[in-house]
Amino acid sequence: VQLQACGGGLVQAGGSLRLSCAASGRTFSMYTMGWFRQAPGKEREFVSAVSASGSRSYYADSVKGRFTISRDNAKNTVYLQMNSLKPEDTAVYYCAADPGRVVVPTAPLDYDYWGRGTLVTVSS
Repeated sequence: VQLQACGGGLVQAGGSLRLSCAASGRTFSMYTMGWFRQAPGKEREFVSAVSASGSRSYYADSVKGRFTISRDNAKNTVYLQMNSLKPEDTAVYYCAADPGRVVVPTAPLDYDYWGRGTLVTVSS
């Protein structure tokens, strides 16, 4: 599975962005898809994940109520709608694919495939 994330950019605090991650391959619908982020000098952290069918979603406490993950298996794409953005959301955002080994995959090691990342910068 090859992943390509896009949609990052510069936005003012309180604004919104929508990230997209397009996947190659015919098995996209079999993978749990996740979003992680990494700020300068910090470790990569879990943001959100959605189950293969799209019926279940998971969020880090820091983004709950502000971010929404979704997927379109017909388009091999997963999305992350980010609202009410804060300066502390500034990071490179990565999408990742998990073959389903873990019920709730929130650790980077749970994921086998990674996209290159897209930079989100939130100004105060």
